[in-house]
Amino acid sequence: MVWNPQQYLKFAGHRLRPALDLLARVPDFPADTIVDLGAGAGNVTKLLKQRWPNAKVTGIEGSAEMVAAGRKAAPDVEWQHADLASWQPSKRYDLVYSNAALHWLPDHAKLFPAIMKNVAPGGFLAVQMPRNFLAPSHVLIAETALTGPWRGKVEHLVTPPPVHEPQFYHEVLAPHAADIDIWESEYLQVLEGENPVKEWTKGTWLTRYLDVLEGDEKAAFEAAYGEQVAKAYPRNAAGQTLFPFRRMFMVVQAKD
Repeated sequence: MVWNPQQYLKFAGHRLRPALDLLARVPDFPADTIVDLGAGAGNVTKLLKQRWPNAKVTGIEGSAEMVAAGRKAAPDVEWQHADLASWQPSKRYDLVYSNAALHWLPDHAKLFPAIMKNVAPGGFLAVQMPRNFLAPSHVLIAETALTGPWRGKVEHLVTPPPVHEPQFYHEVLAPHAADIDIWESEYLQVLEGENPVKEWTKGTWLTRYLDVLEGDEKAAFEAAYGEQVAKAYPRNAAGQTLFPFRRMFMVVQAKD
């Protein structure tokens, strides 16, 4: 999947807010080593460096385009272009932070315990993942994929929601944790512009489908989805689009 930093950052303020909410719940503690998994364009990674200026902060990102953007945004951070699915560090970190990235990886029953093994004793894992996959914004992508002439090319992308209920993560993390804090928030995002929910998903989930298609077929898929999602999220009297978006958070302290 090819990431477009400019498309992703169209809604930078709304995307940054949950990252800040997650960071605010990480306790103040002396962290010497920090890793940002799925660091994206670096707008959050640089905040980790600002909060712990003496720590060595590493940004791990699988998109070359995002790494390039991240190096500009946070030049004092060590950047690694690497696939998160195969990430196997040689050391443990005091803080493993991941904002809106781990939902792209499968098999969370194995993934999250594996990541916890990379957290130093007494350190923290801090994760935010979207859990909006049953909302019209995302359901309509799947419906569009399955009802058009492009079905044979994209139906393999229609899968169950990648993020489980909060109880699931508590269960898989409990054997590795001294303390677990998991919560959810639903943000009522007020968006401006023409069909902004389509533009929002075009920066993330919709991109998976558009990358598979080409030319007129790609444009037709986007237009068909855009027509449906505009009906699902109509503008209000002020010309704004209200886009509720649910996210799940966790701050987990590793056992000593």
